[in-house]
Amino acid sequence: RGGGGGGAAGRAVRVRGRACAGAPGAVSAFPSRGGRGPGKCGSEFCRSPPCLRRCRPETDREAVATAVQRVAGMLQRPDQLDKVEQYRRREARKKASVEARLKAAIQSQLDGVRTGLSQLHNALNDVKDIQLSLIDVNKDWRQSINTIENLKDVKDAVVQHSQLAAAVENLKNIFSVPEIVRETHDLIERGELLQAHRKLMDLECSRDNLMYEQYRMDSKNTHDMNLIHTYFGDMQKLSEELAKQLWMVVQRSLVTVRRDPTLLVSVVRIIEREEKIDRRMLDRKKQTGFIPPGRPKKWKEKMFNILERTVSTRIEGTQADTRESDKMWLVRHLEIIRKYVLDDLLVAKTLLDQCFPPHYDIFNRLLNMYHQALATRMQELAAEDLEANEIVSLLTWVLNTYTSAEMMGNSELSPEVDVNSLDALISQNVVDQLLNKYMSTLTSNIIGWLRKALETDKKDWIKETEPEADQDGYYQTTLPAIVFQMFEQNLQVAAQINEDLKTKVLILCLQQMNSFLTRYKDEAQLYKEDHLRNRQYPQCYVQYMIAVINNCQTFKESIISLKRKYLKSDMEDTLSISHANMDATLDIIAKEGCSSLLDEVFMDLEPHLNELMTKKWLMGSNAVGTICVTVEDYFNDFAKIKKPYKKTMTLEAHRRVVVEYIRAIMLKRISFKNAEERKEGAERMIKEAEQFRFLFKKLAAGSGEDTEGLCDIIEAIAEVIKLTDPSLLYLEVSTLVSKYPDIRDDHIAALLTVRGDASRDMKQTIIETLDQGPSQPNPNYVPIFKEITVPTLTVPKLLNVNKIGFNSFLKTQDTEFYFHSIFRLIIK
Repeated sequence: RGGGGGGAAGRAVRVRGRACAGAPGAVSAFPSRGGRGPGKCGSEFCRSPPCLRRCRPETDREAVATAVQRVAGMLQRPDQLDKVEQYRRREARKKASVEARLKAAIQSQLDGVRTGLSQLHNALNDVKDIQLSLIDVNKDWRQSINTIENLKDVKDAVVQHSQLAAAVENLKNIFSVPEIVRETHDLIERGELLQAHRKLMDLECSRDNLMYEQYRMDSKNTHDMNLIHTYFGDMQKLSEELAKQLWMVVQRSLVTVRRDPTLLVSVVRIIEREEKIDRRMLDRKKQTGFIPPGRPKKWKEKMFNILERTVSTRIEGTQADTRESDKMWLVRHLEIIRKYVLDDLLVAKTLLDQCFPPHYDIFNRLLNMYHQALATRMQELAAEDLEANEIVSLLTWVLNTYTSAEMMGNSELSPEVDVNSLDALISQNVVDQLLNKYMSTLTSNIIGWLRKALETDKKDWIKETEPEADQDGYYQTTLPAIVFQMFEQNLQVAAQINEDLKTKVLILCLQQMNSFLTRYKDEAQLYKEDHLRNRQYPQCYVQYMIAVINNCQTFKESIISLKRKYLKSDMEDTLSISHANMDATLDIIAKEGCSSLLDEVFMDLEPHLNELMTKKWLMGSNAVGTICVTVEDYFNDFAKIKKPYKKTMTLEAHRRVVVEYIRAIMLKRISFKNAEERKEGAERMIKEAEQFRFLFKKLAAGSGEDTEGLCDIIEAIAEVIKLTDPSLLYLEVSTLVSKYPDIRDDHIAALLTVRGDASRDMKQTIIETLDQGPSQPNPNYVPIFKEITVPTLTVPKLLNVNKIGFNSFLKTQDTEFYFHSIFRLIIK
């Protein structure tokens, strides 16, 4: 650039070069090949001669300046002067090299220009010669127009000759048409379809050629065309007869391919021939406008239409039964469809596919036909008024069986059949409608089944034979097994369709179970009431009530098992409330059942309970012994109650015995006359409390429950009665009240009345002082006195008395003051 390398001068040259490019007439250091034309400044570098003349002196000066700068760079040190000659020779060599390259480039450009000029000169001469030749051709063409018009008669003669030649060529066939028709007919009857079609093709070819020649000569002459068509009229019947035979073979292609595949191959070859003729005739129609009658036959299209109708008929024809004749008609129908479709597709893949050309893609076509036929059939079935079990059968088949290994997912059909690419046989809307209908019907059925199961169970309750026992010896009825077997069956059926339906059915079953348990509770209550009207009926009331109680435990276990087996873990929270309600209802049924059995016990114990705390009892009545024997006898039957409820029942029986015993005390049937009677009665009470303790400890063996606390109440009351010093009654009674804070004034009054030595004022004082003291009950104490009612009060309360007595402090939490008060009372 400018004769030198980089540097300030070089940069100045480049800057001035761009300035020259930007304004016409400016100085440019580098003439460019991209200029806009002579006399103007180019887009980058100026090329016009005036600009070059102005730029050259400036360029020379810049070149000299650059050279000076470069030489100065070479000779900066004194020792470099020795190399001046070396530098000069090197620069001379570079200059010579550059000049040689420039000369070679210029010479090459000159040779190319010379060659181009020569070729242009030759092309000009060729164009002139062609122009002269075209003039001569134009003259000859104008002279031959009249000659062409004179040859029209010759042209007509040529056409007529062609027609006559075609007639002569087909003359043999024309005269032998009747004979060929008869031969072709015989061949068709004998099943020699290829030979028959060959003769038919010859006849059609003769007719088509004659009609084409007639069309070429006079396309408007319909008379001659009809004459030819009529003469060959039997040929059309032959074609129809042959087609009928072909379609019969096509209809039975899946059977024929197993017995005589060559026959099916012959049919396919005939159809292929006809397809080629159709294409040829259509091509000629585009060129000439003529097409023979009956063309195109479109036998290939007809063949697929017949196959499609055959598939549809085969699917529809598999229904052998109706709902009236067989309840399992749909299951049988779907199973036959599955078997037929699978067998047909396997045959199509292994045998039929080999009999057709590859471009027919016969297997995939048949697969689509069967799929469409099945979809149509399934939609028809879905539109019928199906029952619940039929809906399940249909949906199971459509959603699962169809794509399973039993059908389309069969390993022998892969990889040609991809179950993931198959469209649904019925739409999702139809599936939803069927599922809704199924759930509605199932709801009604479950309600009916549960009602019927309960009615059947109620009939068992009045039988004169005991209920069956399970493997552990516990009484039970068949109700839980029937109910949950029904639930299991419906859930298993729903699981065959999909997980969502299984969950819905489970929720439905549990909801209906909740309602059912309410009815079950009501029926158990009515059963109890009916028995109370006549205790002799039913004979096995106790045993069946035990079975009802045990059924509650079985129901609980079955519900848990059902949820564990069929409910997803993420659905637990959804049904937790429903499960809690069922558990509560079952507990109520069991509790009421246990209560009714205990009522039965205490009805028998009533005469003996009435003997308690009477003169007869004091004289040595064995009422408590009889009570214990009776309770133990009943609990021999109650041993067949399952443990959770038996344990509860034992505790309740213990409690009720103690309550009845205390109630007998509070009824004031006896009033002891002296200390000896009080001692004797108290000791008898302690002894009988021990009998009760022993009895219920024996009955509760293995339960791990503390059965002694209740009997302690009897002993505590006995201690109050046994006390010999009346002045200590304050302490004993206050101790009793502190242990059993639910004891009331009337209870204390009754107890003092039974004791027989407490004056009116003493009773009144004790009650008043106890009322004024605070009560701190034991948090583990279960109230018992609140269940005991005293008929009348013998010591009235004194109202509006605000006197603080000594015993009021016995209920305080001040232990030091408590013992100090006891000491003062003893001194007094």
